[in-house]
Amino acid sequence: MDTLSYKTISANKENANTEWFVIDAEGQRLGRLASNVAKLVRGKHKTNFTPHANCGDRVIIINAEKIELTGSKWDNKTYIRYTGYPGGQRSATAREIMAKNPISLVERAVKGMLPKNTLGRDIYRNNLYVVAGTEHAHAAQKPKAIKLEDIK
Repeated sequence: MDTLSYKTISANKENANTEWFVIDAEGQRLGRLASNVAKLVRGKHKTNFTPHANCGDRVIIINAEKIELTGSKWDNKTYIRYTGYPGGQRSATAREIMAKNPISLVERAVKGMLPKNTLGRDIYRNNLYVVAGTEHAHAAQKPKAIKLEDIK
């Protein structure tokens, strides 16, 4: 009996075949977009998913300024940060953040759905690219356009 054929292959950064995808965020809901993008950049949609390795795909999100929030979330959803000084807690609504920096709303939503460790930071830094507008700097990688309905 050939016992070598029963070995489990564990994916790592070198043998994980990463692809490039581009997602159009125009008219998409923020939470649904972020959860599907988090699956892609983490690699959970692949059959060789390995929880301790960065085997996800690279994702470019275009038109980040055209996302949607339902109900009154534009005014009621608050984002809190702390400066590190006494009395330094700051809060801003989703509308204020969108006016100041439109890509940070999408980046925060995806980052919150990734692991809170060095692997999550590595995935966020290397696999996610958010752009306001339709032009991006990664055309040389020939990314494939994908719709959120196609992600399972």
